[in-house]
Amino acid sequence: MKQPILDYLLTRNSAPIPELKAPAPSDAEIATIIAAASRVPDHGKLEPWRFILYRGETRVEVGKQLAALAESREGPLSDVRRDQELARFSRAPLVIGIVSVPKAHPKIPEWEKFLSGGMAAMNLMMAANALGYGTNMISNWYSDVPEGRALLGLAPDERVIGFVHIGTFAGTAPERPRPDPAKLYADYAGPWKPTAG
Repeated sequence: MKQPILDYLLTRNSAPIPELKAPAPSDAEIATIIAAASRVPDHGKLEPWRFILYRGETRVEVGKQLAALAESREGPLSDVRRDQELARFSRAPLVIGIVSVPKAHPKIPEWEKFLSGGMAAMNLMMAANALGYGTNMISNWYSDVPEGRALLGLAPDERVIGFVHIGTFAGTAPERPRPDPAKLYADYAGPWKPTAG
């Protein structure tokens, strides 16, 4: 049982978003995916994350709103730019937003809660992959502006961890250069030093 999991982790990659097609996960599969996403380290049991589903016509409407927001910020958009914004959430049949929800705690820093959300996003993608779906997570410009977060359903104090695009993927995801693991770790070298003698 351990080897297939390791094999998956060593070959995991992201599917191109335009190649994620219907069908999307069913409601029952989505419930399973979210259950897996929630089984992550969560210091204090705060659940400092939540999930937003964008599917059906909602994806198209979000694209229209993003195009309008981009135009209000940048001025008139070219046809190519407008089409890019219109398609942001409709290229895949399902998009799940992973949202960082602040939960005050005297001993747990915000960065730790945000990291828990990142782990939830990774579990979400792995669960979808395990069910046979392709995934790709992005954030993009609208995650960084209050107006964008608001139209995507976030409260003012919430932040985007990522938007996971999910669908049926029939191709082979392109491989990209990966770091050399041998350069990523080293034995502890200080500042502690053993005493002489």
